[in-house]
Amino acid sequence: MWDEAFPSFLIGLREGLEAGLIVSILVATLVRAGQKGRLPQVWTGVAAAVALSLSFGAVLTFTAANLSGHAQEAFGGVLSLIAVGFVTAMVFWMRRSARTLSADLKEKVQASLTMGAGALVFTSFLAVAREGLETSLFLWTNARTAGESTGPLIGAAVGLLLSVGLCWGLYRRALKMNLTKFFTITGAGLIVVAAGVLGYGLRDLQESGLVGGGSTYAFDLSGHLDASSWYATLVQGTLNLTVTMTVLQVVGYIAYLSIVMTLFVEGVRGGKATPAAAPAAAKPSEAAKPDDGKPDDGKPDAGKQVGAGRPRWVLPTAVIAVPVVVAGAVIAVSDGKQDGSATVAVSEKECGKGFGSPQPGQQVFQMHNTGDKVSEVYLVNPGSGAVYGEIEGLAPGTTRALTATIGSGDYAWRCVPTGGTSVTSATVHVTGGAEVKAVKPVSEDDLKAPLDSYKDYVNKGLAALMTQTQKIQADVRAGDLATAKADWLTAHLQYASLGAAYGTFADLDKKIDGRPDGYADKEQDPGFTGFLRLEYGLWHGRSAADLTPVADELAQNVAKLVHDFPGQDFDPGDLPLRAHEILENTLQFELTGDTDMGSGTSLATTQANLTGTQELLTLLQPLLDERDPQVLVRVNAGMKRVGDLVAAARTADGWTPLDKLPADTRRRLNGATGQLLEDLSPVPALLEIRKAA
Repeated sequence: MWDEAFPSFLIGLREGLEAGLIVSILVATLVRAGQKGRLPQVWTGVAAAVALSLSFGAVLTFTAANLSGHAQEAFGGVLSLIAVGFVTAMVFWMRRSARTLSADLKEKVQASLTMGAGALVFTSFLAVAREGLETSLFLWTNARTAGESTGPLIGAAVGLLLSVGLCWGLYRRALKMNLTKFFTITGAGLIVVAAGVLGYGLRDLQESGLVGGGSTYAFDLSGHLDASSWYATLVQGTLNLTVTMTVLQVVGYIAYLSIVMTLFVEGVRGGKATPAAAPAAAKPSEAAKPDDGKPDDGKPDAGKQVGAGRPRWVLPTAVIAVPVVVAGAVIAVSDGKQDGSATVAVSEKECGKGFGSPQPGQQVFQMHNTGDKVSEVYLVNPGSGAVYGEIEGLAPGTTRALTATIGSGDYAWRCVPTGGTSVTSATVHVTGGAEVKAVKPVSEDDLKAPLDSYKDYVNKGLAALMTQTQKIQADVRAGDLATAKADWLTAHLQYASLGAAYGTFADLDKKIDGRPDGYADKEQDPGFTGFLRLEYGLWHGRSAADLTPVADELAQNVAKLVHDFPGQDFDPGDLPLRAHEILENTLQFELTGDTDMGSGTSLATTQANLTGTQELLTLLQPLLDERDPQVLVRVNAGMKRVGDLVAAARTADGWTPLDKLPADTRRRLNGATGQLLEDLSPVPALLEIRKAA
């Protein structure tokens, strides 16, 4: 849990100490001025600031919970950027203002003493509220980033408690602390944490659709690093760096960190600001005399007291209660606008319980699994089976929001518990709404014909591949490495065009076309085999004797694949997924040069991947046209755009190596491929096999 708690611990410690120093200065100023009777006014302002901060956190939480999925991503992304801005401003403000903080606050307190209780309450409220609001916003962002609130809240609580202890020790002069170093170190740490929050916020905005480039990855280490391992979890929790990040995330992270950290370090070197020293407890001999020269009795002067006839509890109660009441009203109004936000039961016995007569429009349903089995749940048209919304893997006792748009028609819930009996709830008829498009369900039978056709395509392709790899084997054995290079490219492109079957090839795919990543000795490792190992040898001057075992092993593995494939299990649900994944891998590997072992033919492989994708889409076209004809219109346009850019890189002398492409052309190619992936993204959802009753 520490990895999720540490960023919140840091913000709690830093903000808590800042707020604590401010309160200590206020208290010390009053004590030295002989105005101890005014201390409750300071604590009233502090309590009001705490109430406002907690209320602000509650509003954020409940507001986000009542938004649709995309809206939640956008809401979280925008607030993450705001949080980064606040934290950055706070770090620089403390560095700049620390030397004059104590004097400024003392001046405000002296002015407040002449104006009455309200002014002093307001002074302490403003001094602490800024820190509290920043803390609430940053903690909410951290909890959203972590995906749960326990770790961040524990971290923040520990940080705040420690800051209280430090402030008490500094105030009582029982503790000495170099605050210059403290605020410098924690400031640098918060800049690093804020860079991660910025990256996470940018990803939220991409997933919400407000910002593009969600499929344009800078790197994807998921195949080499276990995202659930302790070290990956630690890095993700503390720095918000994940095993897969988009180009926008990486650019934002690096740009923010390099610019802000440079300015911060330069400011520390140049300014040498000394943060506010902790105020010492006032000694009796040091206490300032009141203006009238009389000993202080601890009571405010009657002539300066505002609202002399009013009970003393009215002002404290009002300033603390106001933010709480306002927050409650905001939450109530927000919740009241969600007409379809009632909790709906999911189980074999209570499927759909709580589902009344929803109003037309977008609705948020809180789906609660009241059974004892993990369940899938669908909002369906009971007549056609068309799906309006779904949740997969809803665990017993848990609740998740399902957002769907309700129009005129019939609606029912279909609960499909794992290992249990599927149940469909009673039908609810809705009138007065517009027509809402639903996804026509796909069954295994629907995908059988495309799957059979694709298997035939792969079988023919593998037969040709076996002949081609045997030709390479003969070339190498004969010592004709120039011919082997040409035959290598033909065979490798043949294999690349069979992309949708990679998952079915299992371990043989790694042996035939695996990359050297993950091997101890990289290209020289004995475990690195197949096309890319042969490519490395052919284009790095290895001898025919060295390459003969490599060519022999490649031919043997391809022959084994030809033998095994007809009996291998090909999940029909893989077909729609592969339509997107082939080009996703292309963007991550071929168009980054990761798979180029020296031949400079990454763009030729990209063209073969396009061919494989087009073959698959042709087989899936009847099913896609039934569900959303516009999908393939957009996809086909994108395929042509990428294909034209790739084809232009082929000259009479052969394929242009990726690193020789003009920078502008390469950017256009990456952008067009990223957009094509966006256009392909609906295909898996449209053709997903859903369990039926």
